[in-house]
Amino acid sequence: MKKIAIVCAAGKEGRLLVKEALSRGYEVTGFVRNEGDNIPDGAKKVVKDLFDLTTADLEGFDAVIDAFGAWTPETLPLHKTSLAHLCDILSGTGVRLLVVGGAGSLYVNPEHTLQVKDLDSFPDVFKPLANAQGAALEELRKRDDVNWTFLSPAGDFVADGERTGEYLLGGEEYFVNDRGESRISYADYAIAMIDEVESGKHIMQHFSVIGK
Repeated sequence: MKKIAIVCAAGKEGRLLVKEALSRGYEVTGFVRNEGDNIPDGAKKVVKDLFDLTTADLEGFDAVIDAFGAWTPETLPLHKTSLAHLCDILSGTGVRLLVVGGAGSLYVNPEHTLQVKDLDSFPDVFKPLANAQGAALEELRKRDDVNWTFLSPAGDFVADGERTGEYLLGGEEYFVNDRGESRISYADYAIAMIDEVESGKHIMQHFSVIGK
């Protein structure tokens, strides 16, 4: 049985990741910041701030999923510093680190010189978040001491969308489905993430997923 830790497990995506992993029979531990934070029944809940986590806290897990999210100007830099902290405490342990990313860091040209977040059509309201996540990814690329994976969702990442059980995998370039859409529900994204925990096909890689 795989043992999976989910950091920031009380968020919308975090709870769905916990639920998906539990449904497959995995032993799941959800790390949350506050005692009142709820996660799905069946998972072990540990109340501890991400920045207080130590190597010992994550020892024995097969995979750690980072579902951290921040949106205010004051907290956006935490995307980079929180991911760096997780990398530091997992350095050399062999424990996989899988990161819930964003679509802004996907490339829109074959030369990989232009990203979604750099386009004039990219909404200004989302640019600070996309830039923060992009900076975190660039720092992650420099790590060769951690078995990391960074999974970007579709451009339209739907929190309350249905769980269809189907998705399409891509690489680091933005792509659309047969209907010309880049869209996926949080629930289908969770399926793709746990599938990656099982397959291990994208270690030390950034890849993407959209709905069919």
